Order: sequence, then C-alpha cells, then structure tokens
Amino acid sequence: MPELPEVETIARGLHRSLQGRRIESVDVYWEGSVHNEQPEFLARVQGRAVVRTHRRAKLLLMDLEGGIRLAFHLKMTGRVVHEAERERQPHDRVRFTLDNGSVLTFADVRKFGYVRAFADREIEEWKFWRTLGPEPLEASAESLAESVRGRAARIKALLLDQSVVAGVGNIYADESLFRARLRPDCKACCIPYDRLVELFNHLKEVLEQAIAENGSSIRDYVNADGDAGAFQNSFNVYGKKGESCPRCGCGLTARKVAGRTSTFCPGCQEDAF
Repeated sequence: MPELPEVETIARGLHRSLQGRRIESVDVYWEGSVHNEQPEFLARVQGRAVVRTHRRAKLLLMDLEGGIRLAFHLKMTGRVVHEAERERQPHDRVRFTLDNGSVLTFADVRKFGYVRAFADREIEEWKFWRTLGPEPLEASAESLAESVRGRAARIKALLLDQSVVAGVGNIYADESLFRARLRPDCKACCIPYDRLVELFNHLKEVLEQAIAENGSSIRDYVNADGDAGAFQNSFNVYGKKGESCPRCGCGLTARKVAGRTSTFCPGCQEDAF
C-alpha cells in the first residue's frame, strides 16, 4: 500500500502539472471505484478547475473550484497518473480529461482503492477523516512520544495506528524502528521517553529521505509521471529476512506484529529497558 512518502510524491507532481487545469469530462469504467452516486460525482467534478493537489495521511486530495474536494484512497494497488495522452488500459477505473487534452487516470488492479467527491465541508464529517491522527512531519517528536508514552500496546502497532500518527505503514515503521534500535514488538510503556523522542525523530528522517527519493517501488507504485521510486534501494531491514544486519551483521528475522510482517535485527534492536 502506498504510504505517506509515495502519496506526498504523487501529490507534489500532480500539483505542478494540474494547477489551473479544468476537468472537461469524466469517464467511470468501474462504478465501485467511485464512492458517490455517479450522477452526483459527475455533477460535482465536470467543468471545474483544479486549485490545489495535496495529501493528508495516505489520502491524495485534489481541491477544485467551488469548494469541491476529491479524495483518492489508493489502498494496495491504486495509481493516479497524469499523461499527455493515454489509451484505455485494462485496469483503468476512472478517467479525467482536461482542458488541454491531457488525461488524469485512476487505475487500480485489485479494485480496493476509490475516489470520492466532497462538497463544501463534507469531508470534515467523514468518519475516516475524523479519526486521523497528527501528521508526523508536522507534529513535534516530543508530542508524538507523549501520545504513546506509557501505553501497553506494542510500539509497531502504535506506529501503524492511523489515529496515533497518520500516514505511516509497514515499510517506514520497520525502517524507523531499525534506526532507533527498537524491536517492533516492544511495548511502548517499556521504552523511556527520550528513546521514544529519538524514534519519532528517526521516523521524520526516514519519511523525508523517502520523499526525496520519490518513495518506494515494491510492486505497483509509480509517481504522477509514471516513474518508479528509489527508496527501496535504501532499505535496511524491510523485506530482508535472513539477510545480514547492515549494522551488526546478525541475521535479520521477522515476526507478525499487529497483523503485519515485521523485519528486525535481534542483535541490535532492543526489546525492553
């Protein structure tokens, strides 16, 4: 699933190419990919200019004139790509044709992703939106550390909890925990406050580096121009079970934490204090 760096990369690319462009027409090829009634969706979107493209958590947001906001949730295999022209492809779900003839396409192999058009301030009443926690690149490491301090849940589970910190998924949780020398299954209440602050500072560093490298391409992710990311070349532990730890040489291992495979080094990532 695209995480914060991938969605941020897409948003920045689309903002550069779409700002001021007008959506002339919309073709919906798979109704399940649109979480509005189709007539309502078309009425809200067609004929409106794009004001801004940005991100909240793992949501790609597109503000249109007249107070309309499009929210794309890419889920596991969703892509949003802007191209000068594009022939319809098998996994295209929604197609937006712009006033200069270019095409914005939402494609999704597994059909789990969706787009929804909100009018006025409707998005603020959306249950999913209201549960989102603070942005890790905006909140201080100290405030994030305070929010998990003393909790009995495992630290990896808290990093993945979108109500605790928004936008973080499996890749960036594992990589941040490795840099902070913390095991993913360690309970937050067992970690001193200063180590929690250190963890969230590492999380910020990892996310910023990933954004600078256009995200991580594992299977389906590409940026707004259709190009792959490069941060996967900087992974220390994610997906590397059985390989040697780049820090201490110990064999990397993996176990399930919060239902997700978590890869870590048993030699230099500590359990409790």
